[in-house]
Amino acid sequence: MGTARIAHIFALTAAAAIIAPEALAKGDLLAQVKARGTILCGVAPSLPGFSMPDSRGNWTGLDVDLCRALAAAIFDDPARVTFVPLSSQDRFTALQTGEVDLLSRSSTWSMTRDTALGLRFAGINFYGGEGFMVRKALGIASATQLGGATICAEQGTTTELNVADFFRRHGLRSEIVTYRGSDETLDAYGAGRCDAYAYDRAGLAIQRSRLAAPQDHVILPETISKEPLGPVVRQGDEGWFGLVKWTLFAMLDAEELGVGQNNVEAMRASERPDVRRLLGLEGDFGGALGLSRDWAYRIVRHVGNYGESFERNLGRGSRLGIERGLNALWTGGGLHYAPPVR
Repeated sequence: MGTARIAHIFALTAAAAIIAPEALAKGDLLAQVKARGTILCGVAPSLPGFSMPDSRGNWTGLDVDLCRALAAAIFDDPARVTFVPLSSQDRFTALQTGEVDLLSRSSTWSMTRDTALGLRFAGINFYGGEGFMVRKALGIASATQLGGATICAEQGTTTELNVADFFRRHGLRSEIVTYRGSDETLDAYGAGRCDAYAYDRAGLAIQRSRLAAPQDHVILPETISKEPLGPVVRQGDEGWFGLVKWTLFAMLDAEELGVGQNNVEAMRASERPDVRRLLGLEGDFGGALGLSRDWAYRIVRHVGNYGESFERNLGRGSRLGIERGLNALWTGGGLHYAPPVR
């Protein structure tokens, strides 16, 4: 992270402390965010499909969209987000110390992270699982053939433990070599410093596309772990936790109800009570979150529903072409299921 970016973040945090000291004392993060005028969102520095800046510094991705949806709900403006790129090692410390308001950074929900770090996972926006990528020239068809191999993995992730568990379970030996970030790990694998690259399988498909000759590499069939990824907030502010959680739920509910960016205005004329509740036309469900009654309408109008976000960033509308699979709605054979707005 550059010196200018660090100075900017500390300036914003200091300004919030001056503007809203009572909110700080009470732990009312929503009040601090409103006073500051922007959300500080921790993201991965460079992970296509999840969080990636272009040459002009414009961020896109599934994780980015969640932060933009939160800004839309609060400010009616999805641009009111300051994206803070964080390494795997730095991300949880940055959240704990208040450098960011939330992590939307492809972080795996595990028991230790949920109970021992003073953090709370606000939901799951991507169901993944780790695997291995190798060069086709090795002639390996299964991860069980990796005995004695050197494995590249990213530091500060669950990957190291999952890889160790896999080889221990199969009575195999391996050497795990870790690198600071995903770019460094990919570079090490591409340079031949390891035999296999361990990462989330969707991430492997993304990283393979960045190699000089993607067709020379194959992702092995085994999925060796459960990787439920989602946004993370600090413990101690139930209001902010609920707001982040229901932002994700609103995107999922909108997809299930068939409400998207292209038809959200027309759907405001719907007589369906569940649609009318979601869009703030019946009942005031935003008040309990500290928001206006049309908070979910704002999310869909500016960012879209979950399915739209998935398809443009990871799916058929992207260069990655990842299938929905487990990330489909429960009505389509997937695992995504959100409580209703009622």
